[in-house]
Amino acid sequence: MTGDWRTAEQAFEHEVLGESTLPELFEDTAARYTDRPAQGYKGGIYDRSLVENEVVPAAPNGDYAHLSYGEFRGIVRNLAAGFRDLGVEGGDRVGIFANTRMEWAQSDFALLAAGATVTTVYASSSPRQVAHLLGDSGSIGVVVEGEDALADVLAVEDELDLEFIVTIDHVPPQRDRDDILSLGDVHDRGRDAFDRDAYDGWIEDQSVGDLASLIYTSGTTGKPKGVELTHRNFRANVDQCFRRFGPRPDKDPSLPVTNEESRLLSYLPLAHVFERLSGHFLMFAAGAHVCYAESPDTLREDFQLVKPTTATSVPRVYEKLYDAIRTQATESPVKEKIFNWATDVGRDYHDADDPGLALSAKRAVADKLVFSQVRDAIGGEIEFFISGGGSLSADLCALYHGMGLPILEGYGLTETSPVVCVNPPEDPKVGTIGPALPDTEIRVDENVASPEQRDHADGTAGELLVRGPQVFRGYYGLPERTEEAFTEVDGVEWFRTGDVVDLRSDGYVQFLERAKQILTLSTGKNVPPGPIEDAFASSALVEQAMVLGDGQKFVSAIVVPAFENLRKLADEQAVDLPGDRRAVCRDEWVREQIQGEVERVNENFEHYEQIKKFRLVPEEFTEENDLMTPTMKKKRRNILDRFADEIELIYEES
Repeated sequence: MTGDWRTAEQAFEHEVLGESTLPELFEDTAARYTDRPAQGYKGGIYDRSLVENEVVPAAPNGDYAHLSYGEFRGIVRNLAAGFRDLGVEGGDRVGIFANTRMEWAQSDFALLAAGATVTTVYASSSPRQVAHLLGDSGSIGVVVEGEDALADVLAVEDELDLEFIVTIDHVPPQRDRDDILSLGDVHDRGRDAFDRDAYDGWIEDQSVGDLASLIYTSGTTGKPKGVELTHRNFRANVDQCFRRFGPRPDKDPSLPVTNEESRLLSYLPLAHVFERLSGHFLMFAAGAHVCYAESPDTLREDFQLVKPTTATSVPRVYEKLYDAIRTQATESPVKEKIFNWATDVGRDYHDADDPGLALSAKRAVADKLVFSQVRDAIGGEIEFFISGGGSLSADLCALYHGMGLPILEGYGLTETSPVVCVNPPEDPKVGTIGPALPDTEIRVDENVASPEQRDHADGTAGELLVRGPQVFRGYYGLPERTEEAFTEVDGVEWFRTGDVVDLRSDGYVQFLERAKQILTLSTGKNVPPGPIEDAFASSALVEQAMVLGDGQKFVSAIVVPAFENLRKLADEQAVDLPGDRRAVCRDEWVREQIQGEVERVNENFEHYEQIKKFRLVPEEFTEENDLMTPTMKKKRRNILDRFADEIELIYEES
């Protein structure tokens, strides 16, 4: 491999690139692509106040309508003037508490143009969490989705100091409350009050060092902390990512690029920094067309309607998508045999340096029988996926590549706006999170890695340290925690990610484990649970697994079976399973099947890393039961508490 593409990234020049605030970025794009499609929104999902006020036309039920960049800009400008008319001034914090949708993006750009700092609140947040995020940030107002979100805010408003609440959807009038109004009303107030010189002045008064957003960490390791991200942080990360994915002249024409021809289906939470940057700021900077999958229940249908060229997601979604693909493709023993053969061919083809005529011919047959149908099922025009927000199974990633659906895995944190590393389209390497972005320095602190990790590293193992313009300025109101997040090396300050990686000899980074999640056995051995858990990702019989063993003699696991697939297999083998999930978890035949999956996974790990015992549990880890974060990371502490009895039995039995 040559380093030509890396040199080209640094030398790349394009009108998208530059140092500006986010409102300036948006205005530049809208001027550049005024008549091109900017947003797609679906009918029959929401009772939109912008539709009620005739700001946008209603989309057909079950189909999409679209706004151009010019129309998008007009809404943003009027909303900005409306928020100013409500009393918003430069530096004020205002929350957005809603699902990912068209109006989230419009409110974001409008508040930023008005000079506000946007505080993001997950749509799944409880009233207690809403009170913390809006209260800790000192938000003076909040944009909420509809009646349920409004009720959650009203339940805790005595703890807050809100001057206004804006509802995106139409809700019944609130008696004697003139501080609660709809987004459509805010738009109309702004339209009546709009003054172009005043609007330009709000934007000109801002600088790239101003605070753009407070995004609270999802709380897997304790109470959420407000991460302060400036306009410079986001803008720099947009440029860094555009240098990697933009239409550079050195790129082979067959490679996918991010530009005004790109079409994205957005469905991850915009409240999280991953979608906010990759599916929002980056896409709108490039002039792309962003369509919103505004209900998780219709995601498959939305892929067909939108026909996206790209999408961003987290590993759990790719696991679920593969499960759905496999279920549909294995409806009969014959189909199952063909599917398994095809996926084996896909893996072999991807892994081969030189596939040769025979393997290429098999790949062509597998593509015709299986892979082309998979691609058609998700719109037929996907050029690449991006994966972030967690570790993706290398085996599953290779499988997607083999099906002609390349997943480019990356890495980042809320504190880095978020992208630090991502695989380039020119030379993706499965099992890695790619090399660092342009203008990003990385190194490792070897003292944090375990002896085993250092011994097995291709390059240098240790905690990943980062420097770059995308690194946050601090935790809001927490100077001591901010100081702890940085370390000085040779007189230079570096951000400590808390993640252990292998900085390989080729410059690519391989994620090993969260430093705080490494299990230390009573024998002194250190075991990273992530790779073991990821190894179950392509299992048809295991839905989820969490590896345990900190302070114990051996590694164990809590396993959630894939109940539907187990029942299907039981029917094929004429095995009667009980109807109750708890009883299924106690069934001896089921335990034997899961034992086989555990043994398969164990083959790829050292003896001390292998799962010696496991317990089956009937409850899937989800956001709803507070065992997963909104970005689908395991809340390990909550899982340990929820299944404490089962875990105790594992080690009592030994």
